[in-house]
Amino acid sequence: MLMLITYDVSSTSEGAERRLRQIAKHCLDYGIRAQYSVFECDVTPDQWVVLKDKLLKTYDPDCDSLRFYHLGSKWRSKVEHHGAKPAVDIFKDILIL
Repeated sequence: MLMLITYDVSSTSEGAERRLRQIAKHCLDYGIRAQYSVFECDVTPDQWVVLKDKLLKTYDPDCDSLRFYHLGSKWRSKVEHHGAKPAVDIFKDILIL
């Protein structure tokens, strides 16, 4: 299933840079960066439980925010891309990390 994960980390709070790096790393372990604070992650339900748990343990709920969009397995009809940065189909394109 495709999950779209967005986050906002308060840059003025203590430990912000560390949290920002950790959240991005957790997301990159399961997907690709679509924009600076937006990730597309192709995960199984079990992987989603693990990833979500890592993210919720990393962010600071008093000053940061996380948003999860469940796009499911039929996401292609729900996503349009326009603009300069080419879109990557994480199911068809070969990613070398």
